[in-house]
Amino acid sequence: MSPPSPASSHFNTTRWSRVVLARDPSTEGREALQQLCATYYAPVIAFLRREGRTEELARELAHDFFATVLAGGSIAQAEQSWGRFRSYLLGAVKHFLSHRRQAALRLRRGGGETPLSIDDDEAPIAVADSSQLSPDAAFDREWALTVISRSMEALRLEQTAEGRGEEFARLQPWLSGEAAHGDQAALAASLGMNVNTLKAATHRLRQRFRTLVRSEIAATLEDESTVDEEMQVLFAALRNR
Repeated sequence: MSPPSPASSHFNTTRWSRVVLARDPSTEGREALQQLCATYYAPVIAFLRREGRTEELARELAHDFFATVLAGGSIAQAEQSWGRFRSYLLGAVKHFLSHRRQAALRLRRGGGETPLSIDDDEAPIAVADSSQLSPDAAFDREWALTVISRSMEALRLEQTAEGRGEEFARLQPWLSGEAAHGDQAALAASLGMNVNTLKAATHRLRQRFRTLVRSEIAATLEDESTVDEEMQVLFAALRNR
Protein backbone atom coordinates (compact mmCIF):
# COMPACT_ATOMS: atom_id res chain seq x y z
CA MET A 1 0.00 0.00 0.00
CA SER A 2 1.27 3.46 -0.81
CA PRO A 3 -0.13 6.74 0.50
CA PRO A 4 -2.46 8.63 -1.86
CA SER A 5 -2.21 12.26 -2.75
CA PRO A 6 -3.68 14.51 -0.02
CA ALA A 7 -6.71 15.35 -2.13
CA SER A 8 -7.57 11.82 -3.22
CA SER A 9 -9.87 11.14 -0.27
CA HIS A 10 -12.42 13.78 0.58
CA PHE A 11 -13.02 14.51 4.25
CA ASN A 12 -16.69 13.53 4.08
CA THR A 13 -15.93 10.07 2.73
CA THR A 14 -13.30 9.11 5.30
CA ARG A 15 -15.24 9.23 8.53
CA TRP A 16 -14.20 6.95 11.37
CA SER A 17 -17.74 7.13 12.73
CA ARG A 18 -18.97 5.31 9.63
CA VAL A 19 -16.42 2.57 10.17
CA VAL A 20 -17.32 2.14 13.84
CA LEU A 21 -21.03 1.97 13.04
CA ALA A 22 -20.39 -0.56 10.30
CA ARG A 23 -18.92 -3.23 12.57
CA ASP A 24 -20.41 -5.89 10.33
CA PRO A 25 -18.87 -5.99 6.83
CA SER A 26 -20.38 -3.33 4.60
CA THR A 27 -19.24 -1.68 1.42
CA GLU A 28 -19.44 1.80 2.95
CA GLY A 29 -17.56 0.85 6.09
CA ARG A 30 -14.82 -1.01 4.22
CA GLU A 31 -14.32 1.86 1.78
CA ALA A 32 -14.09 4.37 4.61
CA LEU A 33 -11.60 2.20 6.49
CA GLN A 34 -9.50 1.68 3.35
CA GLN A 35 -9.35 5.42 2.71
CA LEU A 36 -8.36 6.16 6.28
CA CYS A 37 -5.67 3.48 6.29
CA ALA A 38 -4.23 4.72 3.00
CA THR A 39 -4.25 8.31 4.20
CA TYR A 40 -2.59 7.56 7.53
CA TYR A 41 0.02 5.13 6.27
CA ALA A 42 2.98 7.37 7.15
CA PRO A 43 2.47 7.39 10.96
CA VAL A 44 2.67 3.59 11.05
CA ILE A 45 5.92 3.70 9.06
CA ALA A 46 7.26 6.34 11.47
CA PHE A 47 6.40 4.14 14.46
CA LEU A 48 8.05 1.06 12.95
CA ARG A 49 11.15 3.01 11.89
CA ARG A 50 11.50 4.68 15.28
CA GLU A 51 11.67 1.27 16.92
CA GLY A 52 14.87 0.72 14.95
CA ARG A 53 13.74 -1.14 11.84
CA THR A 54 15.08 -0.47 8.38
CA GLU A 55 12.94 1.44 5.89
CA GLU A 56 12.46 -1.72 3.81
CA LEU A 57 11.40 -3.86 6.77
CA ALA A 58 9.11 -1.13 8.11
CA ARG A 59 7.32 -0.91 4.78
CA GLU A 60 6.98 -4.69 4.53
CA LEU A 61 5.48 -4.87 8.02
CA ALA A 62 3.20 -1.91 7.34
CA HIS A 63 1.93 -3.60 4.18
CA ASP A 64 1.16 -6.80 6.10
CA PHE A 65 -0.44 -4.83 8.93
CA PHE A 66 -2.81 -2.88 6.71
CA ALA A 67 -3.68 -6.02 4.77
CA THR A 68 -4.69 -7.61 8.09
CA VAL A 69 -6.76 -4.60 9.11
CA LEU A 70 -8.51 -4.41 5.77
CA ALA A 71 -9.26 -8.13 5.88
CA GLY A 72 -11.86 -7.15 8.47
CA GLY A 73 -10.79 -9.11 11.51
CA SER A 74 -9.48 -6.40 13.80
CA ILE A 75 -12.07 -3.69 13.23
CA ALA A 76 -14.82 -5.87 14.68
CA GLN A 77 -12.92 -5.81 17.98
CA ALA A 78 -12.70 -2.01 18.18
CA GLU A 79 -14.18 -0.82 21.46
CA GLN A 80 -16.53 2.15 21.71
CA SER A 81 -13.90 3.84 23.88
CA TRP A 82 -11.61 3.82 20.84
CA GLY A 83 -13.38 6.85 19.47
CA ARG A 84 -10.27 8.14 17.74
CA PHE A 85 -8.89 6.45 14.65
CA ARG A 86 -5.42 7.67 15.66
CA SER A 87 -5.62 5.70 18.93
CA TYR A 88 -7.13 2.69 17.21
CA LEU A 89 -4.41 2.60 14.56
CA LEU A 90 -1.56 2.86 17.06
CA GLY A 91 -3.09 0.20 19.30
CA ALA A 92 -3.78 -2.07 16.33
CA VAL A 93 -0.21 -1.95 15.01
CA LYS A 94 1.15 -2.77 18.49
CA HIS A 95 -1.27 -5.71 18.72
CA PHE A 96 -0.23 -6.84 15.25
CA LEU A 97 3.47 -6.81 16.18
CA SER A 98 2.80 -8.62 19.45
CA HIS A 99 0.81 -11.30 17.64
CA ARG A 100 3.63 -11.77 15.12
CA ARG A 101 6.18 -12.13 17.92
CA GLN A 102 4.03 -14.66 19.77
CA ALA A 103 3.51 -16.69 16.60
CA ALA A 104 7.25 -16.70 15.90
CA LEU A 105 7.98 -17.77 19.48
CA ARG A 106 5.54 -20.67 19.23
CA LEU A 107 7.29 -21.85 16.08
CA ARG A 108 10.69 -21.64 17.76
CA ARG A 109 9.41 -23.78 20.61
CA GLY A 110 8.29 -26.45 18.19
CA GLY A 111 4.64 -25.48 18.02
CA GLY A 112 4.74 -25.36 14.23
CA GLU A 113 6.21 -27.32 11.40
CA THR A 114 8.56 -24.63 10.06
CA PRO A 115 11.88 -24.23 11.91
CA LEU A 116 13.02 -20.65 12.42
CA SER A 117 16.40 -19.07 12.94
CA ILE A 118 17.22 -17.83 16.41
CA ASP A 119 17.39 -14.35 14.86
CA ASP A 120 14.10 -12.47 14.51
CA ASP A 121 14.11 -10.83 11.08
CA GLU A 122 11.19 -8.58 11.99
CA ALA A 123 12.54 -7.25 15.28
CA PRO A 124 14.13 -3.81 15.54
CA ILE A 125 17.77 -3.97 14.51
CA ALA A 126 18.96 -0.92 16.41
CA VAL A 127 18.55 0.45 19.90
CA ALA A 128 16.51 3.64 19.81
CA ASP A 129 18.30 6.80 20.87
CA SER A 130 16.67 7.95 24.11
CA SER A 131 17.34 11.57 23.14
CA GLN A 132 15.04 11.18 20.15
CA LEU A 133 11.27 10.81 19.97
CA SER A 134 9.75 7.61 21.32
CA PRO A 135 7.97 5.41 18.78
CA ASP A 136 4.58 6.60 20.08
CA ALA A 137 5.64 10.25 19.85
CA ALA A 138 7.02 9.70 16.34
CA PHE A 139 3.67 8.19 15.35
CA ASP A 140 1.77 11.19 16.73
CA ARG A 141 4.11 13.69 15.08
CA GLU A 142 3.80 12.02 11.68
CA TRP A 143 0.04 11.89 12.20
CA ALA A 144 -0.01 15.63 12.89
CA LEU A 145 2.14 16.37 9.84
CA THR A 146 -0.22 14.31 7.68
CA VAL A 147 -3.22 16.26 8.98
CA ILE A 148 -1.46 19.57 8.27
CA SER A 149 -0.37 18.47 4.79
CA ARG A 150 -3.84 17.29 3.79
CA SER A 151 -5.46 20.43 5.13
CA MET A 152 -3.01 22.70 3.32
CA GLU A 153 -3.57 20.81 0.08
CA ALA A 154 -7.35 21.10 0.52
CA LEU A 155 -6.94 24.85 1.00
CA ARG A 156 -4.76 25.10 -2.11
CA LEU A 157 -7.36 23.28 -4.18
CA GLU A 158 -10.12 25.56 -2.87
CA GLN A 159 -8.17 28.69 -3.69
CA THR A 160 -7.23 27.41 -7.13
CA ALA A 161 -10.87 26.58 -7.89
CA GLU A 162 -11.77 30.16 -6.94
CA GLY A 163 -9.15 31.60 -9.27
CA ARG A 164 -6.74 32.58 -6.48
CA GLY A 165 -4.16 29.86 -6.95
CA GLU A 166 -1.25 32.20 -7.67
CA GLU A 167 -2.13 34.44 -4.76
CA PHE A 168 -2.32 31.43 -2.46
CA ALA A 169 1.08 30.19 -3.62
CA ARG A 170 2.59 33.57 -2.71
CA LEU A 171 0.85 33.72 0.67
CA GLN A 172 1.36 30.11 1.73
CA PRO A 173 4.77 30.73 3.36
CA TRP A 174 3.04 33.11 5.77
CA LEU A 175 0.57 30.38 6.68
CA SER A 176 3.22 27.78 7.37
CA GLY A 177 5.54 30.13 9.26
CA GLU A 178 8.25 29.97 6.62
CA ALA A 179 8.15 33.74 5.95
CA ALA A 180 7.67 35.18 9.41
CA HIS A 181 10.24 37.89 8.70
CA GLY A 182 9.60 38.38 5.00
CA ASP A 183 9.00 41.67 3.29
CA GLN A 184 5.23 42.04 3.43
CA ALA A 185 5.27 45.43 1.75
CA ALA A 186 7.08 44.04 -1.31
CA LEU A 187 4.76 41.05 -1.48
CA ALA A 188 1.69 43.25 -1.17
CA ALA A 189 2.92 45.49 -3.98
CA SER A 190 3.60 42.51 -6.22
CA LEU A 191 0.03 41.30 -5.66
CA GLY A 192 -1.46 44.76 -6.23
CA MET A 193 -2.49 45.13 -2.57
CA ASN A 194 -1.60 47.40 0.28
CA VAL A 195 -0.12 45.87 3.44
CA ASN A 196 -3.41 45.96 5.36
CA THR A 197 -5.22 44.13 2.56
CA LEU A 198 -2.43 41.56 2.49
CA LYS A 199 -2.71 41.02 6.24
CA ALA A 200 -6.47 40.62 5.93
CA ALA A 201 -6.08 38.06 3.14
CA THR A 202 -3.51 36.13 5.15
CA HIS A 203 -5.75 36.18 8.21
CA ARG A 204 -8.66 34.87 6.15
CA LEU A 205 -6.56 32.01 4.82
CA ARG A 206 -5.30 31.13 8.29
CA GLN A 207 -8.86 30.97 9.57
CA ARG A 208 -9.93 28.76 6.68
CA PHE A 209 -6.85 26.57 7.15
CA ARG A 210 -7.70 26.04 10.81
CA THR A 211 -11.26 25.09 9.84
CA LEU A 212 -9.92 22.53 7.38
CA VAL A 213 -7.59 21.08 10.00
CA ARG A 214 -10.56 20.66 12.34
CA SER A 215 -12.53 19.00 9.54
CA GLU A 216 -9.71 16.60 8.79
CA ILE A 217 -9.44 15.67 12.46
CA ALA A 218 -13.22 15.32 12.81
CA ALA A 219 -13.14 12.77 9.98
CA THR A 220 -11.07 10.50 12.24
CA LEU A 221 -13.32 10.74 15.30
CA GLU A 222 -16.43 8.88 16.30
CA ASP A 223 -17.60 11.84 18.41
CA GLU A 224 -16.88 15.25 16.89
CA SER A 225 -17.22 16.88 20.31
CA THR A 226 -13.68 15.62 21.01
CA VAL A 227 -12.14 17.67 18.18
CA ASP A 228 -10.66 20.24 20.59
CA GLU A 229 -8.94 17.51 22.60
CA GLU A 230 -7.48 16.01 19.44
CA MET A 231 -6.37 19.47 18.27
CA GLN A 232 -4.34 19.78 21.48
CA VAL A 233 -2.70 16.42 20.74
CA LEU A 234 -1.84 17.71 17.27
CA PHE A 235 -0.29 20.94 18.61
CA ALA A 236 1.73 19.00 21.19
CA ALA A 237 2.94 16.53 18.57
CA LEU A 238 4.08 19.34 16.26
CA ARG A 239 6.16 20.81 19.08
CA ASN A 240 8.05 17.50 19.43
CA ARG A 241 11.21 17.14 17.38
